Amino acid sequence: MRALLGLSRGIDAVSAGIGRIAEWCVLAACAVSAGNALMRYAFSLSSNAWLEAQWYLFTGIVMLGAAHTLRRNGHVRVDLVYSIVSERTRLWIDAFGIVFFLLPGMLLLAWMTWPFFLDSWMRDEVSPNAGGLLRWPVKLLLPLGFALVVLQGLAELVKRIAALRGIEDDAARVAAYEKLEQ
Repeated sequence: MRALLGLSRGIDAVSAGIGRIAEWCVLAACAVSAGNALMRYAFSLSSNAWLEAQWYLFTGIVMLGAAHTLRRNGHVRVDLVYSIVSERTRLWIDAFGIVFFLLPGMLLLAWMTWPFFLDSWMRDEVSPNAGGLLRWPVKLLLPLGFALVVLQGLAELVKRIAALRGIEDDAARVAAYEKLEQ
């Protein structure tokens, strides 16, 4: 179990690093959006490439940030039930949800979006809009993002099982990692 916890910490580090990329995508999307608006309204200049770059950055924010959000326990859940049960029951709910919902769903989505990316890459697909961008890089973010959530889901499952077995206090470890990031 200790080896799996070590692997879990490694996955956490990868998710945190990729999460930082997603955070920078937020800043880049804001800058591109503001620059695009300024060029359009101040100088009557417009570019489909800049509009598409905003969409691509938004995709990066969502797909690259999802695993980081899962690592920080930031995804939405039904708190009505979760908040009134014991910590041990929460661990069981999390483990059940990861095994029966998160992992199958994310594996299916990763598997289904891979051909979508591969077709675009093989055809060197370009946006049909004048001045548009290549499409395959943004389509690669789909299976990559889902695969990252699968990895983080496995890391979270290991942590929940360890906490259920009394090996490691999950809440204390998560709090310690969050303090290190600040």
